[in-house]
Amino acid sequence: MNKKLLHILFLILILSACTSGVVDQETEIIAPETQMESTDLAITVETETVIITEAPTAAPTVINIEEVIEYEMKGAFDFFWEQANTDPASKGYGLIRDRYPGSQGIASIASLGFGLTAYLVGIEKDYVTYDEVYERVNGTLDTLSAMDRQEGFYYHWVNMKDGERAWNSEVSSIDTAILMMGVLSVGEYFGGEIQSKAESIYDQVNWPWFLDESNDMFYMAYRPGEGFSGHWDFYAEQLMLYVLAAGSEYYPVDETPYYTFTRHYGRFHDGDKFIHSWFGSIFTYQFSHAWIDFRDYADEKGVNWFENSVDASLAHYNFAVFMDDKFETLGPNAWGLTACDGPEGYNGFYGAPPSGYDNNAHVVDDTIPPSGAIGSILFLPDQASQAMLNYYSYQQLKGEYGFTDAYNLSEDWFAADVIGISKGVSILMLANFENNTVYKIIMPNEHIQKGLERLFITNEK
Repeated sequence: MNKKLLHILFLILILSACTSGVVDQETEIIAPETQMESTDLAITVETETVIITEAPTAAPTVINIEEVIEYEMKGAFDFFWEQANTDPASKGYGLIRDRYPGSQGIASIASLGFGLTAYLVGIEKDYVTYDEVYERVNGTLDTLSAMDRQEGFYYHWVNMKDGERAWNSEVSSIDTAILMMGVLSVGEYFGGEIQSKAESIYDQVNWPWFLDESNDMFYMAYRPGEGFSGHWDFYAEQLMLYVLAAGSEYYPVDETPYYTFTRHYGRFHDGDKFIHSWFGSIFTYQFSHAWIDFRDYADEKGVNWFENSVDASLAHYNFAVFMDDKFETLGPNAWGLTACDGPEGYNGFYGAPPSGYDNNAHVVDDTIPPSGAIGSILFLPDQASQAMLNYYSYQQLKGEYGFTDAYNLSEDWFAADVIGISKGVSILMLANFENNTVYKIIMPNEHIQKGLERLFITNEK
């Protein structure tokens, strides 16, 4: 289905709402200082349904947004559940693939962190039983306890069969942090033996070891024989890193690194200013929020990170609307540029302005990942819902594990793979959108609460 036909269908839906009351239409000009055609107007469709007609003679199929959400959540869960090492005799039992069907035999610890939490969502949604997940999680924590680590930090990519380092990968501070969020989540959910194992794994992470004391910033990576590299010197997805480090009982880090990284404000056209990431990738405004509910919290400088992500998501949406006429894919129903697969392979530079110091750090080639808008459903529910309805209309974008990683209509390209971290942010944010599932599990955790307190991120209510 081409872009012009989709626009016509959305217009039909909007016009029909004038008599049916199904749709509330709100029209806003995104960039009043720029001369734009009528197709550049941002249309916010607050709707639960969309009508898709495959052929003029075919009966219309009514798709409900709840059905699309369920499709993506169940598909994402199935990825984590099925693409794990389930051999109890294996040293890599419980490890989860980095992607599928690509990179066979390679797991990522970030995928596992998302997956452990996704298992809990699966219990709550009756995809699997409590006992099934308990057994899987219990064995997985044993695997993690036996794996090679550096001061409690894990290698980014590992072999699924034995948990050994793969691809000469780095010891990763952020991927370890994502893993720890999953570990603490299952510990909080199950209690007892599971919680004891989870606490032991978390307690062994020597957070100060990964800190560069010369500038009070966390390093990004460490390789044996080479040393540390990179710094978390700019805002990105690392908020959870500071909370976890500050909440540690045995290896705590104070608030200094959290207040040291660069907070650079930018905006798109006349939108509100917000603290942006270097490449402007939308996942950077989402990952920490998959577990930590920042909605009512502000730090010592008055920053509310939830509102910051709302503003960032709106900038992404407005940018897509503004670029609608220039691209086949990008538009009000396809937005949220972020690191993902593209026609030339994986690209970590995909993003939207503001980026860098001069808005030239991001890359745009019309590749759109569904996880971009889906991961912002808490921030922009109406716009994310209309994007999901649009994605669902493309059969080439649908697979056994929900939406595939990305697509590009300009290149007539659809990704073959799904990627664990993209599936992870999708299912966790959708679960929080439905009923705060993940927040209810992890937010009471003593380490999360202690970390927020030590960083002077306090509840405003």
